[in-house]
Amino acid sequence: MSKPLAGKVALVTGGTRGAGRGISVELGAAGATVYVTGRSSRATGPSPMGRPETIEETAELVTAAGGLGIPVRCDHLEESDVDTLVARIRDGHGRIDVLVNDVWGGDGFSEHKPVWEHDLGKGRAMLRNGLDTHLITLHKALPLLIAQPGGLLVEITDGDEMFNQRYREAVYYDLVKAAILRLGKVLHQELAPHGGTSVALTPGFLRSEEVLAHFGVTEATWREALAKDVHFGISETPHYLGRAVAALAADPDRARWGGQSLSSWQLAKAYGFTDVDGSRPDCGSYFTDNVFAESPLGKDPAEYR
Repeated sequence: MSKPLAGKVALVTGGTRGAGRGISVELGAAGATVYVTGRSSRATGPSPMGRPETIEETAELVTAAGGLGIPVRCDHLEESDVDTLVARIRDGHGRIDVLVNDVWGGDGFSEHKPVWEHDLGKGRAMLRNGLDTHLITLHKALPLLIAQPGGLLVEITDGDEMFNQRYREAVYYDLVKAAILRLGKVLHQELAPHGGTSVALTPGFLRSEEVLAHFGVTEATWREALAKDVHFGISETPHYLGRAVAALAADPDRARWGGQSLSSWQLAKAYGFTDVDGSRPDCGSYFTDNVFAESPLGKDPAEYR
């Protein structure tokens, strides 16, 4: 099997579960050494999110896929934690080839209320968890990304520019997701002079561990959830987004994407990869035609796979 990222060093922040885990594993499948960070560890227990997944599990999946997974327990709000992480990568490799900024941890703070009713403490906590973590990591880790030409920064958000033109139902959530999208776009201006590339990237309707649990299904039985939400029919596994990142990282002409807001479905069309079931979910087209359209078409999500 081809290993286009053999010898490359990647850092995936927030790699414990969901998109971060899928990205880590697919970078490993392409041959990369992947530093996986998060707050949930076998040694220290779960993060405040209370989920059972750990960074060690993700790292083991990376290694099993064909790369080398290195788990590092790191709270990206703590500068000292990030300093220790960056020093470890610097001492071991002297560079980062791919930085995927996927820290989130804000779901527990979100309230679908007007800003004057939304709990202020929770709102500010969401900004800290979802935005400050990215900024701290960028400040500390980007010097290793520009240590040599060719570095790739991927800022993971929720929704591309088309989707985020709409209000995301809570001011704090809206701010975080729009800000991360903006970071991925504008940082290309700072990285390009050093031979680097920066993009923002979103999944579609993600079948993360938490989402599957919310619907009371497993990956094997996910279609049963269509009875609760027909839109779940367009959902995708975290590996789909992971394959998008791996394809970008392996593309010698990836700079052509610099400064853009990208999506898993857009890159699937460009690079020809599929989700693990062989389908190619096009969440953007589905929502454009059937949710956001002035006269929704009412098509089956299966027609967009």
